[in-house]
Amino acid sequence: MASAVLLLLSSPRPLHRTGPSGLLCSPRRRALLPAPGPAQAPRRLLAAAPPRASNNNDPSGAVEAPDRLVAAVAYLYPFLDGAHHGRFLLAQFPFFSALLRPLAPAARLFHSSPLTPFLLFLTLYFAVVRNQQAFSRFVRFNAMQAVALDVLLIFPDLLAQSFAPSGGVGFEIFQSLESTVFLFLLVCLVYGGGACLLGKTPRLPIVADAAERQVM
Repeated sequence: MASAVLLLLSSPRPLHRTGPSGLLCSPRRRALLPAPGPAQAPRRLLAAAPPRASNNNDPSGAVEAPDRLVAAVAYLYPFLDGAHHGRFLLAQFPFFSALLRPLAPAARLFHSSPLTPFLLFLTLYFAVVRNQQAFSRFVRFNAMQAVALDVLLIFPDLLAQSFAPSGGVGFEIFQSLESTVFLFLLVCLVYGGGACLLGKTPRLPIVADAAERQVM
């Protein structure tokens, strides 16, 4: 009896069953999990960012409304600075006076101090034209055209101070020159301001190329 117990205790553990290939198989079946492949990040549908409106010579009207307004207001500066050249035309044709009456408050504010035109000149050039971070190229280009147009007023101003006949043919020529300067400024105001409000870039004669060279 004792020997039989010893034989049972000393008997080796049963071997695992062999499979068809002769390899030892585990007695327990283990679920074969597929080898983990490379992690696949979920695909995200990235919405395409809308194209940024170009403020550079864009005739499609994509310029933002604040830029249009600021650019249009800039053309008031040379007109108000040279409005005195229209004194003969306004006296002969009162229609122009009635047409420009809404600008009377701006004209009084502009001429409220002798320093106002100079301060506005510095503001337009250094705070707008040279300020690429705060203003778009659309605004800076139109502001530069307004500044260049005002610089051109130096020549008719010098002519009016040095050559002011009191009568005769010379006086008629002087009146015609003064009225021409005023009408040119008025056309620039209407054309430049109107184009800016529509989101288009106006190119004024004489000053457009100079403005292009100054604005990067």
